[in-house]
Amino acid sequence: MLIDVAYVLTGIIGAFGVFLGLNAFRTPRAAAGFGIPDTPTGDPTFRAWLSVKAVRDIAAGVFTFVVLAGGTPHLIGWFVVAAAGIPVGDALVVWRSNGPKRAVFGIHGATAAAMLAVAVLLFVG
Repeated sequence: MLIDVAYVLTGIIGAFGVFLGLNAFRTPRAAAGFGIPDTPTGDPTFRAWLSVKAVRDIAAGVFTFVVLAGGTPHLIGWFVVAAAGIPVGDALVVWRSNGPKRAVFGIHGATAAAMLAVAVLLFVG
């Protein structure tokens, strides 16, 4: 039962990554809500950066489904631990950009913590 919950939560993590990537790719202004102050969404160079970030998010979500489809709970757990580095890196970017602490800890930090909690469920399940 616990492992089933962990699998569902891992799938939600993957789906959320794909959703965030598609949303940012379609609407670059969406990234402004994730903590980067004064996001210059009209600047073509910055729009290109946002597109790269969007593709990264989509790929991370798709990789999650690939590992979920063919991996053992232990392997999936280690994958989720490694993938938790993505929101940690995003938190550091927001922090270095003088973004709000609520975005650093409340969005990105909480996401990383939730991913690590799911990884623990995969390891013990």
